[in-house]
Amino acid sequence: MKTTLENKISEQNHSYHVIISGAGPVGLFLACELALAKCSVLILEKAGNPHSLLKQLPFGIRGLSALTIEAFYRRGLFDELEIHKRIKNPHATPEAGQEQPGRRQIGHFAGIPFYEGNIDTSQWKYRLSNSTPNSILSEMEEVETVLTRRAISLGVEIRRGLTITGFQQNNEGVTVQSGDQSFAGKWLVGCDGSRSVVRKEGGFVFAGTEPEFTGYSTRVDIADPEKLSPGRNVTSTGMYLQSQPGFVIIQDFDAGAFHHSEKPITREHVQEVLRRVSNTDVTITALHVATTWTDRARQATTYRNGRVFLAGDAAHIHAPLGGQGLNLGLGDAMNLGWKLAATIQEKAPEGLLDSYFTERYPIGAEVLDWSRAQVAIMGSAPHARSLNAIMRDLINTRDGATYIAGRVWGIFTHYDLGGNHPLVGYSVPNFEMEDGTAIGELMHGGQGILLDFDGNDSLNTLAGEYGEQMKYISGSAKDQLGVSAALIRPDGIIAWAADKDPDFSELQKAADRWFVSN
Repeated sequence: MKTTLENKISEQNHSYHVIISGAGPVGLFLACELALAKCSVLILEKAGNPHSLLKQLPFGIRGLSALTIEAFYRRGLFDELEIHKRIKNPHATPEAGQEQPGRRQIGHFAGIPFYEGNIDTSQWKYRLSNSTPNSILSEMEEVETVLTRRAISLGVEIRRGLTITGFQQNNEGVTVQSGDQSFAGKWLVGCDGSRSVVRKEGGFVFAGTEPEFTGYSTRVDIADPEKLSPGRNVTSTGMYLQSQPGFVIIQDFDAGAFHHSEKPITREHVQEVLRRVSNTDVTITALHVATTWTDRARQATTYRNGRVFLAGDAAHIHAPLGGQGLNLGLGDAMNLGWKLAATIQEKAPEGLLDSYFTERYPIGAEVLDWSRAQVAIMGSAPHARSLNAIMRDLINTRDGATYIAGRVWGIFTHYDLGGNHPLVGYSVPNFEMEDGTAIGELMHGGQGILLDFDGNDSLNTLAGEYGEQMKYISGSAKDQLGVSAALIRPDGIIAWAADKDPDFSELQKAADRWFVSN
């Protein structure tokens, strides 16, 4: 006899392959990846209006890292991002804005800037000259607009003003409730942020550390702005940054007390905090917009519970220092999308879905530690100031700046996939073929690629065994980096590579790990 849940799922006939909670960048990008693979997708978003001042410049400014830019490029989305072509770094210090040769600020670690002229890109052996930018600035609203447009064009259904209030799952699917409405699907993915309902209702453990500070992002009118020093200022009681007139960011080392108090953010309160942190008697005459945040760092101990997954801030949260949270979440979406689609299409090798957690969890843990390290040297205590001074000296060296930039931009991101070639587990270089076509341009369809620079008929035959899952690309490239052949996953990660004659047994093993032969 069928249960009530089974009857609901049967009656609705699995209306959607995947239901996604949250129409932010992570949920939208995941939906695009799934729909690209012909999966039916429903997004439920609690906000009725997608537009918010907090998503716009300078509140919503985000640095997109190399891996995010590559992901957008490989899906034909990068050229739709326009804001980065006309905005400058709103958090640059006065020194960085002086356009001195090599002194353009292009990022920071705990507020310590690193500069373009100090980055030695020759240390990044597999990054080609035609690569997409290492980083760009965009805003949340632009990213969401671009992804929403793509998702709708692919047939994704987006319903706004609907909050998930609960769900049930069995071996066949998931039924999701939003008030008195219910929706059925085979899978549910929580991309619903740091206060994720999916995570809470799904019983996921969210482990980590408590905050050191409350952060404030505000737009205010100030009667005497000259009393505040420009740029980023670390004081004995916190930090404040006046990035543009009227836009002020504050960090108050109160162990997150105000953020957790859920008290209203008033003009008087913001003025009191700003005066204390800046050690001035500055006067705020009006408070237009304000939000708080903390450096609480937590991560789900698993990203899957049956037919329910977590991605983005639902799976991990940390201080928004350097904007790595958005990039981390988009990386989750790129990793999960093709694997979940292959599972839905019954083209997934055993263990493919499990690799989402084993690959992404360590990356998330690294970012959380990176965030904690920044907070540790931003405080006013003597030991924090000493560490800050040492890090400042290191970041001012060529090797130090190159290392920090490589971490911030995701250049060093790597999955442990085994194999002997140094490229395995890394993002594929943007090889440019002799006809001018780059590998990234050949990935718009979301398929895997077997890249053959030597025209080996045996590789062509092997690729044919996997049908539409894998494209065979043959021909020489302008700079092959010594590589003779490579197997590239749909997310752009190299699963196998060879410098000389390929080892067919190793290639076959790698192909069978990620694809299913016909």
